[in-house]
Amino acid sequence: MSQPQEFEKVLGQSATTVAQFEEQKSGLRKLQHFLHSNPAAVPMIVLLALIVIFGIARGERFFSAYTLTLIMQQVAVVGILAAGQTLVVLTAGIDLSIGVLMVFAFVIMGNFVLAYEMPAMVAILAGFLIAGGGGALNGYLVSRLKLPPFIVTLGTWNIIMAICLIYSENATLREADLTAITPLLHIFGISFKVGPAVVTLGVVAMLILYVGLWYMLNYTAFGRHIYAVGDDPDAADLAGIRTNNVLLKTYTLAGLIAGLAAWVSIGRNGSISPSTVVTDFNLQAITAAVIGGISLFGGRGSILGVLFGTLIVGVMSMGLNMLGADPQWKVLLTGILIIGAVAIDQWIRKVSG
Repeated sequence: MSQPQEFEKVLGQSATTVAQFEEQKSGLRKLQHFLHSNPAAVPMIVLLALIVIFGIARGERFFSAYTLTLIMQQVAVVGILAAGQTLVVLTAGIDLSIGVLMVFAFVIMGNFVLAYEMPAMVAILAGFLIAGGGGALNGYLVSRLKLPPFIVTLGTWNIIMAICLIYSENATLREADLTAITPLLHIFGISFKVGPAVVTLGVVAMLILYVGLWYMLNYTAFGRHIYAVGDDPDAADLAGIRTNNVLLKTYTLAGLIAGLAAWVSIGRNGSISPSTVVTDFNLQAITAAVIGGISLFGGRGSILGVLFGTLIVGVMSMGLNMLGADPQWKVLLTGILIIGAVAIDQWIRKVSG
């Protein structure tokens, strides 16, 4: 047996303990980690701050149950659209056509009842079919043909808007005419009292939708696949996730949610006006999602944060109206909130970078 060499004797006398490093986290770093783990925290804090500010400014008038539930009623349609938009954005996509899909769906519902004298349920199903079909078309073009979501949905936005106006001849369907045939189209406009608060079925539908999507995104395989595809589609493919199917289903589901928004919108507005197809529902839905903490880069965010983001826009609008402020202040503050939300998202993402 050979004798150990000199350098081996030295090594044998060296320390065998393993060095350990403990990261000393500053308060700011801890906050960054907390916000990264709780993406709904920022919009919730902003919402509570706005409620306190406007509550102090207007007192009991703003804090009344009537005012707070009125805000919920005003944001119900946009809130539902924002939920559908959120699913698409979580996959690192975007749907610019979701607003016009909603308008086309409620035009179909109204015309099936009035012009074609179809039963109300058939008309509603037709509206959902149109909205879901439009979403499926977007999903097919994005997932199978690999076209950019922005370009695809920008194109379908214009196509569907034109078809809607040509089909309807821009004719408004009156609430009285629709109600005389069936009250079912206006069911989400029905209100009831919870103490001093007045709540509509449209608000209930929005809340149920958010609870359902929260459960789906957090406790089902499909929900986890949506996050995985948005975070890293290549890694999702390697993990055995059929990314094309996930994208197709996500865009289709977003279209069906637009169909629900159409039904709720009829209950909210009463009449059916095709001219609302030019309203910026798409931008309102994207705004609520971004302010709600959904990352435009995909794979990160909470559906509950989007609900808070929707309420932020509603509270800000109501508060400024009560203060008699120029409506342009709402536009200005919304722009600041959007930029701030994206900046915070970028800062938070550094934790995982």
